[in-house]
Amino acid sequence: MKSLSIFIFLIIFIVSCTSIKKANNSSTVSLDKTEIKKTVFHNWYQKDYGQDTIPGISVDKFYTQNKKRSNSKPIIVAILDTQIDNQHEDLKGQLWINTKEIPNNNIDDDHNGYKDDINGWNFLGTPSGGYIVWANFEYTRLVREWKPFFEGKTKTQIPVKEISNFEEYHRALQKLKEEEITYKNWLKSLNYSVITYPSAKDSLKHYFPREDYTYQQLDSMYQKYKINHKTFRERREDGDMDIGAMIGFMKARFDFDEKSIEEVIENETQIDSIVNKNLNLNFNERKSLGDNPSLLERGYGNNNISNSKAGHRPIQDHATKVAGIIAANRTNTIGIKGIAENVKIMPLNISASGDEHDKDIAMAIRYAVDNGAQIINMSFGKEFSIHKEWVFEAFQYAEAHNVLLVHVAGNNGFNVDENPYYPSDVAFDGSREVCGNFINVGSISSKLDSSFVSSFSNYGKQNVDLFAPGEEIYTTTYPNTYVTDSGTSLAGPMVSGTAALIWSYYPKLSASEVKQIILDSGTAYDIEVLVPGGEGRKVKFSELSKSGKVLNVYDAMELAKKVSKNKR
Repeated sequence: MKSLSIFIFLIIFIVSCTSIKKANNSSTVSLDKTEIKKTVFHNWYQKDYGQDTIPGISVDKFYTQNKKRSNSKPIIVAILDTQIDNQHEDLKGQLWINTKEIPNNNIDDDHNGYKDDINGWNFLGTPSGGYIVWANFEYTRLVREWKPFFEGKTKTQIPVKEISNFEEYHRALQKLKEEEITYKNWLKSLNYSVITYPSAKDSLKHYFPREDYTYQQLDSMYQKYKINHKTFRERREDGDMDIGAMIGFMKARFDFDEKSIEEVIENETQIDSIVNKNLNLNFNERKSLGDNPSLLERGYGNNNISNSKAGHRPIQDHATKVAGIIAANRTNTIGIKGIAENVKIMPLNISASGDEHDKDIAMAIRYAVDNGAQIINMSFGKEFSIHKEWVFEAFQYAEAHNVLLVHVAGNNGFNVDENPYYPSDVAFDGSREVCGNFINVGSISSKLDSSFVSSFSNYGKQNVDLFAPGEEIYTTTYPNTYVTDSGTSLAGPMVSGTAALIWSYYPKLSASEVKQIILDSGTAYDIEVLVPGGEGRKVKFSELSKSGKVLNVYDAMELAKKVSKNKR
């Protein structure tokens, strides 16, 4: 019999853990249901503060005053992310098509190094036509790769040129040890939950035969139990487990939105995979890919960019959410309206449940540039980077070809000026920015008060460029449906969509000019906000990013018009 004290310990531990969605390296953060408004403004982020008193990005204002569509060719936006639902009703016709390639002939017709890449490429695709589902965290890879060189050695035994790698190895090793403890304990608590769930349901049937209890009813019973244990004496005398523990257990299931034993088992499976795959030094997902992870090369992977093929169970729907914000069809009467109307999405899959490989990031950027993308959206991130030089070189390659890079600041709630978060345009060693075509985006909410900056969003006066809406965003998802979600991952595509809109009207602007237009035209809010991270400290909103502003589509288009005229 489990005692109430043991159970309470397990619940406290679970509450202290990160959400499962975040643990799976999704760049979105699922808000607790009590934090979500009863009435969700599905398109609040497209509103204008002056007209609607909602601090959106003024998309509606632009389209209301500009009925004439641009005449330029479609702007290609590459999305480096998970697989995408290419059958979604709001994304049909919105995907890039490689017209130089003949479908399904197993020949590289356009000689770009990728066979049958009709709509993009899956850099995690296996030779058999499948794809990698789970991947190590980057600090796991770093420890495995550098352990033979640094294990058991002191700093004095390391050559001067290797000191920075030695220190990074120990930072990664410390992170790995901490996360192993966290997730192994979390897994133990879920193992207990799977065993306990049937007993808890059976115990509560005595009070709720139809099993129709609410969280409030359980809480009321639990408070009575704490006051007077005698209320439940007859149940204990019948040999049942402590009814107070069972009530507390079911309350916790409401907290974690686990409405059935199946959902508890699913969470157990997820955390088990994190322990035995993400954090496992002996698990190396690249073995199934067949590439050389130490070498930059073309052609590995496959052309399976969609998670909606027959027989496929979608593991992540992240790219579909991102794509909807940028490019959902504006002319139909269903779903949502993307920010840009003259755009094509190029899906490039590099994200599994884990951290992205620097090799895949670099090769996907080069693929996007070589195949005509003008904007590259990167709604992912990690705290370590083994081969950051590969990514820096890819950034510079994109800059040389006038391609804009949009990255999200991340959902750790920390200062990225002090805590490395990759990919980045800085090396975090005091050196200058490696390129001038990179925009880093944090997240705001719809509430113009102290909670304006999302509590999960990273920030930084030097390394976050501006903010955009990323909280309670209604967008496309798999399978052919819509969802409200939150995270900097949804703020980044707001900027990518705006850049696409600017270029569709003013194609002669350079990437650096588009970047500066977006930063200069943002909306400044003179308010104090809570600094993310839960410390309770307040600062001026302008202190949390380089521009001190929030994206504004209408003003960006007005400024782009002026800059474009001055170039003539």
